[in-house]
Amino acid sequence: MPNNSLSFYIHIPYCTKRCGYCDFNTYTPGELKPGSDIAQVSDGYIDLLIKEGKIARSEVSTSEPIPTIFFGGGTPTLMAPEDLGRTLRSLESDFGFAPDIEITIEANPDTVSKEKLAALREVGINRISFGMQSAAPHVLKVLDRTHNPENVVKATAWAREVGFKNISVDLIYGTPSETLADWEVTIDAALALPINHISAYALIVESGTKLAAEVKRGEIIIPDDDQTADKYLIADEKFGKAGFDWYELSNWSKDGGECRHNIAYWQGANWWGLGPGAHSHVDGKRFWNVKHPTAYRERLEGNLSPIMDSEILTNEERESERVMLEIRMPRGIAKSSLSEQSISKLESFLTGGQLSPSEWDQGQVALTISGRLMADRIVREILM
Repeated sequence: MPNNSLSFYIHIPYCTKRCGYCDFNTYTPGELKPGSDIAQVSDGYIDLLIKEGKIARSEVSTSEPIPTIFFGGGTPTLMAPEDLGRTLRSLESDFGFAPDIEITIEANPDTVSKEKLAALREVGINRISFGMQSAAPHVLKVLDRTHNPENVVKATAWAREVGFKNISVDLIYGTPSETLADWEVTIDAALALPINHISAYALIVESGTKLAAEVKRGEIIIPDDDQTADKYLIADEKFGKAGFDWYELSNWSKDGGECRHNIAYWQGANWWGLGPGAHSHVDGKRFWNVKHPTAYRERLEGNLSPIMDSEILTNEERESERVMLEIRMPRGIAKSSLSEQSISKLESFLTGGQLSPSEWDQGQVALTISGRLMADRIVREILM
C-alpha cells in the first residue's frame, strides 16, 4: 500500500435496535425521530457522505488511488445497495480506485437476503463481515443481539454463492453466562461456515451501556480474567488447526484473507472517516466529525465542514501508537527502533516465554501465545 494513499472509512450510524453492550456512535430511528423508520431518518444521508468525500478530495493532495474502503456502523446493510454504490462511484470519480481495491461492509445476518448480497457485490463491495458474536442463543440474549444464529449459516452461504471470496465473522467471548463449552460450540459453528477470516474479541463492558448498568446492579457477573484467557487459547488452537493463522491479536485468516483496511490502521496509514463521529488520520494529524447525525447534516447542508476538532500527534504520541499497534502483529517491533533501556526491560519477558527467542535473535520483539495474553503489560514496560 503506497505511503501517501488514502483509505476511507464510511460510517452508517443507523440500527433497528441498540445492543446492550454497544457504545458505538449509532442511533435507532426512534432515538432520532420518534415514530420514524430507517428510510425516513436516513433520507438524504448518502448525499451528505458524497459531499464530505468532495471535502476530502479538496483537502488531501494524494495522487494515489484508494486502496481500501470500509463501510461500518451501525448496520450498513440497512441501506440500499444502490445508495452505497453511489458513494463508491463518487469516490472513484474523485480519487480513482486501485486495481485490487478492497471494499468491505459489516452486516447483520438478519438484514440481508441473497438478492441484497448480490446487489452489494454488483456495486463493487467485495468483502463482507457478519456480526455472529455467538452460536448460543442464551449468550446472544445477554448481548441483546437480535439475529437468529441460523441466519448466519444462510447469509454466509448466500454470500459465497453470489461471489464474495472474502467472508468474515465477528465473535465475542467472555459474555456473562457463557461457559467454556458454549464458546467451543461457537468456534466450531464458525469454522463450519464458508469463511476465510475470523475476528474474536473479549467482551468489554463499556460505561453508559445497558450491560454496564446490569453489571453495576449485580444482575449479571462478568467472568474472571483466567476464564477469558482460557477462551482465547482455545480459540487460537482451534483456529490454527482449521488453517486460520493469527495476523493480529484478535484476527485470524486463511492465506490471503487478511483485512487490508484494518492492516492500514495498524501500520499508521492515512484514512478519512466519512459520517457523524467518524475519525480520520492524515500525515500525523488526527481529526473527528461532529457526533450526532443531525449536527452532521446541519453542517454539510450549511456548506460547513463536519470536522469538530483535531490534534497534531507529537513524536512521543506517534511512537506510543507505533509500539501499541506493531506489537499486536506476528512480526512485532524491530529491536533497533527501541531504546537500550526498553530492550533491557523486555529481557525478563524473553526468559519468561512471552517473547519469541528466534525472532529476538533476528532483531524483532515478537509475542508468543502467552505473550499475547500480556500484550498490554509488555507495551507499558516498553513505553515507561
